[in-house]
Amino acid sequence: MNKAELVEAVASKANITKKQAEECLDLAINTIIKSVTKGEKVALVGFGTFQRRERKARKGRNPKTGVELNIPAKKVPAFSAGKQFKQSVNKK
Repeated sequence: MNKAELVEAVASKANITKKQAEECLDLAINTIIKSVTKGEKVALVGFGTFQRRERKARKGRNPKTGVELNIPAKKVPAFSAGKQFKQSVNKK
C-alpha cells in the first residue's frame, strides 16, 4: 500500500474527503518527524514507538576497492512495533 492508497482507505473509513485525509496524514507524519528529530519518543499504544537512536562511529570497507574507511557516528530514526501490531502480523 502506498500513500495514495492509504489516504483513500482512511477517507472512505472516516467518511471524509481524500484531501482532508491527506492533510491529517501529513500532519501526523510531520509531527512524528519533528518530535523524533528533537529526541522525543512517540509511542502509539498498540501500534509502536518511534524514537531517535545513536549509531556509534565504526570502521567500514569500500566493497569495490577494499579500502578501509571510518564511518562517523550519527543519529537515526527507529521504529519498534507494539505488542498488538506484532500479534496481528503473526496470526495464523
